[in-house]
Amino acid sequence: MVVFTRIMTPQAPDSAWLPIDPLGEALHSLRMTGTFYCRSELTAPWGIDLPTMPQCLMFHVVTSGECRVELEGGEQRLLQAGDFALIPHGRGHLLKSDPEATARNIFDLPRQLISPRYELLNYGGGGEETHVICGAVRVEDPAAQRVVERLPEMIVMQTNTPENEWLLGTIRLMMAEAREMRPGGDTVITRVSDILVVQAIRYWLENDPLAKTGWLGALQDSRIGKAIALIHRFPTHPWTVQGLAEAVGVSRSAFAARFTSLVGETPMQYVREWRFRIASNWLVDTDLSIAEMAEKLGYQSEAAFNRAFKAFVGQTPGAKRRGGRV
Repeated sequence: MVVFTRIMTPQAPDSAWLPIDPLGEALHSLRMTGTFYCRSELTAPWGIDLPTMPQCLMFHVVTSGECRVELEGGEQRLLQAGDFALIPHGRGHLLKSDPEATARNIFDLPRQLISPRYELLNYGGGGEETHVICGAVRVEDPAAQRVVERLPEMIVMQTNTPENEWLLGTIRLMMAEAREMRPGGDTVITRVSDILVVQAIRYWLENDPLAKTGWLGALQDSRIGKAIALIHRFPTHPWTVQGLAEAVGVSRSAFAARFTSLVGETPMQYVREWRFRIASNWLVDTDLSIAEMAEKLGYQSEAAFNRAFKAFVGQTPGAKRRGGRV
């Protein structure tokens, strides 16, 4: 449900009525970048070792046959045709035709480069066939990163169930584009990947009780969720606990207690953390000077901002900017 709230900020029209759908906005921010994918045509016995890819979401779509996915020291699942597996934290894992199959590092296997972001892998012992489309993507929006941080180690979504039947068409589209590689095929597969990743996260949010706790649970609270959305939307506004409480229509004490209980930190700690997340993105994606960032975020000097940023992030803004642009 979309709720409208009235708020006065320097960044919004005076007395504006703003639509607030906190969880929807967080999902909307899940726009993937740096998509890379591989179409694998595999024959049993076969095994692939996929190393850890920090800050990436990795996924596998089984388009025919079946395979096992095994997290290092963790969960194991059998995937069948039409299943979509999401490894949200880029954790290393194995794909295998059977439990006894030997897995080889994917980078040691010969692969055909079809485009800068697309490879074709033919591998195996000549037995039963399995076709899988594998991908790796990044999310850069701070709200999206907050969502991803709270996801489980693996999400498996079955697309051949009645509620997900429409997704079979989406997978068939991805499969056709990967096979034929018509003009614009990279773009189509990237957009389809976005849909499948977001849908898998929505599936988990709707079906796992853990999605109702912590920060994700707070997003779904009628008052605290609105406050979080306002902080996200207007990070440079001079927020106070009183101002946030008034914006969502509760007393200061009740708001502060409920926010801390649901989110696990005070409102102003959250505002501070969010601003540093925004600043981290600014350092990589914009040409704003560090002094301009400090002013926008309410610091009295660039030096004060530098000290606070380093204490929170672990490196200076300048080091973050240089590292992010390598």
